Amino acid sequence: MSGALVPTAAEFHLSLRVADLASSTAFYTAFLGVEPKDRTARYSTFIAPALRLNLVLLVNDRGEALDTYSLYHLGLGVADRAAVIESYRQAQALGVEIVKPPRTTWRGTPLHELWLKDPSGYLIEIYARLTPEELAAMPADQEPVFLVPGTAPAGG
Repeated sequence: MSGALVPTAAEFHLSLRVADLASSTAFYTAFLGVEPKDRTARYSTFIAPALRLNLVLLVNDRGEALDTYSLYHLGLGVADRAAVIESYRQAQALGVEIVKPPRTTWRGTPLHELWLKDPSGYLIEIYARLTPEELAAMPADQEPVFLVPGTAPAGG
């Protein structure tokens, strides 16, 4: 296949139904670092120019179960290992549910990563790609390396 399906795309739009609009709006305000552009009783719209993102959070007005399984996760790439650790500290301060603390993983795509859960249960991955020097430090067993002391699971 030659070329992109949409070669002149200027923005990525994502719309999510959420369990609680107020708590989800607060979460994504902190997550994206921008206030909603529009906010009503039915939706909140975020425009994040640096990400070229237009995110809309919609009230789950039918009360149907939210499928947080099919949408495996949302990911946000950050600059480096330090930014992953800082995101962890911010998540702790805001009381965000931390699913996996900051760690470096080697299997698959080697990354520094942090996994969170938003108020509706959607998984959020904060990640940074490894530098060549960090890749060269890969342990022989390829087991994850936890980036913040005291966050490794018991026995890990």
